[in-house]
Amino acid sequence: MKRLFDLALAIVIAAVLLIPILLVAISVRFTSKGPILYWSDRVGANNEIFKMPKFRSMRVGTPAVATHLLSNPDVYLTPVGSFLRKSSLDELPQLWSILKGDMSVVGPRPALFNQHDLVDLRTRAGVHRLVPGLTGWAQVNGRDELPIPQKVALDIEYMRRKSFFFDIRIIFLTALKVLARDNVSH
Repeated sequence: MKRLFDLALAIVIAAVLLIPILLVAISVRFTSKGPILYWSDRVGANNEIFKMPKFRSMRVGTPAVATHLLSNPDVYLTPVGSFLRKSSLDELPQLWSILKGDMSVVGPRPALFNQHDLVDLRTRAGVHRLVPGLTGWAQVNGRDELPIPQKVALDIEYMRRKSFFFDIRIIFLTALKVLARDNVSH
């Protein structure tokens, strides 16, 4: 049932946001050198690595680390990068990952391939078995601001409470957070 819901919602969102998706792609293309999409290696279900697309918000050559680990992330942003990140529009290409089955609409956010501390804690807790999500319980409870142990605690809580109605609640809370631009540091 969750997979069917993911497919239906991803198709509806892609159709409704087709024009904004095209406008973002054009703005990325014409405001900085490099590809429109950035494909990062992410850790999926059962710790399998997959390629996750995002609209490129950072300049070509930016180190492949979590943004909070960059000494001055703002110097790496493209002219539209800050807006894309704060509005979460950079995440829209992940609809492809949902359609492909690498991601779900709701689940723990996929870790970067080199976030070993996060991957290790999730694996010990059994969270690694979940399909990662476009949004998740940790995202609506702090997003970029949470330390890794707290993110994992929220991922564990999601794993224990997981249900269709809990997912709907998280989607609703995500929409509110995105509209308010809450807890986005870059």
